[in-house]
Amino acid sequence: MSEFWLISAPGDKENLQALERMNAVTSKSNLSYNTKFSIPDFKVGTLDSLVGLSDELGKLDTFAESLIKRMAQSVVEVMEDAKGKVPENLLANGVDLTSFVTHFEWDMAKYPAKQPLASVVDTLEKQLAQIETDLKSRTAAYNTLKTNLENLEKKSMGNLFTRTLSDIVSKEDFVLDSEYLITLLVIVPKPSYTQWQKTYESLSDMVVPRSTKLIAEDNEGGLFTVTLFRKVIDDFKTKAKENKFTVREFYYDEKEIKREREELSRLLSDKKQQYGPLLRWLKVNFSEAFIAWIHIKALRVFVESVLRYGLPVNFQAVLLQPHKKSSTKRLREVLNSVFRHLDQVAAASVLDASVEIPGLQLSSHDYFPYVYFHIDLGLLD
Repeated sequence: MSEFWLISAPGDKENLQALERMNAVTSKSNLSYNTKFSIPDFKVGTLDSLVGLSDELGKLDTFAESLIKRMAQSVVEVMEDAKGKVPENLLANGVDLTSFVTHFEWDMAKYPAKQPLASVVDTLEKQLAQIETDLKSRTAAYNTLKTNLENLEKKSMGNLFTRTLSDIVSKEDFVLDSEYLITLLVIVPKPSYTQWQKTYESLSDMVVPRSTKLIAEDNEGGLFTVTLFRKVIDDFKTKAKENKFTVREFYYDEKEIKREREELSRLLSDKKQQYGPLLRWLKVNFSEAFIAWIHIKALRVFVESVLRYGLPVNFQAVLLQPHKKSSTKRLREVLNSVFRHLDQVAAASVLDASVEIPGLQLSSHDYFPYVYFHIDLGLLD
């Protein structure tokens, strides 16, 4: 499974024994794989400041998760022709996401634990905000290029009635630079090819004999040329329509055709040039954002544990990876049973604080006697 439960319980003897019981039961019943989750000793500050950080970290957690999901989706969109290789590009510090989470170590160089908690949170906020700003600008430029290219490529798709003809026709198909003559393009249904050959010269006066030629076909019909005098264009179109032949409005313009082909070539080249740098940026910054997100989870566990269990700081954090979706209910029952002795103490602690702490609302469906946070690695679900 791609989800984890990050919990903590007080670090006294009674609760360490409870953790041992939990490990024994979950292992024996094959409910989850459990590992210790190391969190450094931070500067606590005041309880009031922790309450404020609790709210701030809750919002930052949501923002970070949303950001990495958007980045993962951007990798999918950029790797449109190699989606099977997406997972190997979504790494954290060079390892897969599960390995990073299960072997998490606090990065003291990036986020010094000796700094005040507010400073650490501020560093994380600024880092993620900058990544989001860059993500928006880089993906917007790439998506605009991609859209323009798709729109141009769409013109060469479809049937003969709608697609561009510039990549089908050639200069030799037309009478050009004539004061009196013009070459038209006519779409003829396949069953009517014989009728067209027999009648096109007589659809109007002044049609050049033997001037028709089939230059392209699709499933429905063919594209024929026909040359006639300019003065009978309207009459020829009317008669052609009556016989279910369709004159395509197209006039050969060599400069326009050249411009269109050059534009397509330029867009293809630009997309190819931007692909590599954008994918590399996404890989690097996805890793940075994911690492920041797990650090935020660690901070939330620390702050909520201090608010729940009080001072001095003494708690043990554990990471649980449920083995099966169907076993999560049983795993929850085991946890609530093992730590039920915390319920009255924890509930009283929250009530005495006279504040609403995010994630600690005392409702039957989301209150747990232990500190609990969810980590979902199903970023592309």
